[in-house]
Amino acid sequence: MGFSIDLLPAFADNYIYLVSDVALGLAMVVDPGDPEVVRRALQKKDLHLALILNTHHHSDHIGGNAKLQREYGAPIIGPTLEQHRIEGMARAVENGDLVTFSDLRGQVIGTPGHTSGHISFYFPGLKALFCGDTLFSLGCGRLFEGSASQMWQSLTTLRGLPDDTLVYAGHEYTEENGHFAQVVDKDNLDLKQRLADVATLRRKGKPTLPVTLGDEKKTNPFLRVDCPDFQKSLAKNGFPVDGTDPAAIFGALRAGKDRFDSGTKTL
Repeated sequence: MGFSIDLLPAFADNYIYLVSDVALGLAMVVDPGDPEVVRRALQKKDLHLALILNTHHHSDHIGGNAKLQREYGAPIIGPTLEQHRIEGMARAVENGDLVTFSDLRGQVIGTPGHTSGHISFYFPGLKALFCGDTLFSLGCGRLFEGSASQMWQSLTTLRGLPDDTLVYAGHEYTEENGHFAQVVDKDNLDLKQRLADVATLRRKGKPTLPVTLGDEKKTNPFLRVDCPDFQKSLAKNGFPVDGTDPAAIFGALRAGKDRFDSGTKTL
C-alpha cells in the first residue's frame, strides 16, 4: 500500500490532514477547516478527494466541508451525536464503527469531552490516530461541552492504543502546552528531552506532530494523572491534589491549565 499523510497548516495553528493513495490518485481529508488549503494540496499532488472525515462540529474543523463536497462530490462522515450540527453528512458514525478509504480500515473511537459527540479515527494500517481536539501533544482539549470524567475516559481509551501509534492532533499547541507541563512535572526527564526537541523543531519552523503515543504516555501530564509518581510530583510542586481518584485529579489539572499564565508560568 502506498499511502502518504500530509500536514496542511491552516489558520493560526490548525492542522488539516490529507491522506493519499498515491497509486489510485485518491485522497481523504480529516477536519478540513479551510477549503482552499485542501484544494491547493490536491491540485499540487494531482489527487481527487474521495472522502471527508470530521472529528467534531467546530467551524475550524468543518468550515471547508461544503465547498469541497460541491467541487469533488466527496461524502462527509462525522459523529452521530453531532449530525444536527454538521451539514451535508452522508454517514453518521459512533464508537465501534468502521470507515474505509481505499484499502484502509479505520476504527471510530468515541472521545467526548471537548464536545459532546467528539470522535477520533484510528487507522492501524497507517499506525495513525486522528484525534481532533481531544488529545494534543503534552496536553488535551478544553471541556467545552463534556465533563472531566468523560474526557478522562476518552484519554484513557486513546492511551490504550499501541505505543507506536502516531498522534495527529488538530492543533500546533505543543510548545504552549509544554509551559504548563514543566511546571506540574518538573522532575520528568523524558519531558525535559521532549521540550528540548520541540524547541528545536519550532525554531526551524517545523511541526511537532506527529508524535508517538508512547512518547505522550511518558510526557503528557493529562495521560499521567493515575501515575503515583506524577501524583507525588503534583503535590511536591504545590498543585492541589485531593485524593487519588484519576478523574478528579484530571479535572483539577484541566482547570489549572485553564487558569495557567504561560507568561509568568504561574497556576
